[in-house]
Amino acid sequence: MCLAIPGKIVQFQDEFRHFATVEVSGVRRQVNMDLLSEEPLKPGDWVLIHVGFAMSKISEQEAQDQLKFMTMLGEAEAALEELEGYQFADETPGPQERSAHAEN
Repeated sequence: MCLAIPGKIVQFQDEFRHFATVEVSGVRRQVNMDLLSEEPLKPGDWVLIHVGFAMSKISEQEAQDQLKFMTMLGEAEAALEELEGYQFADETPGPQERSAHAEN
């Protein structure tokens, strides 16, 4: 199943805002923001993420509703597993990701 996962922007990684660190249920990943280049985004905003790309800006309420719905469907764990697979060529795993990979 293809899911769009809500995530909260933590910070932008470059001055052109091509990439941002986004947090989803405590997991932080680098997400490509290019599809939302015309959208005025800032840290604290919520976006829907699919295959490593921010697809649309959403409200915090929409994000919470989506997370609750995914949990009810039993898809929250699958969404986090999908998120673990997001990695761009210039991204090196952080401590949280390295420890998760070491356990596997």
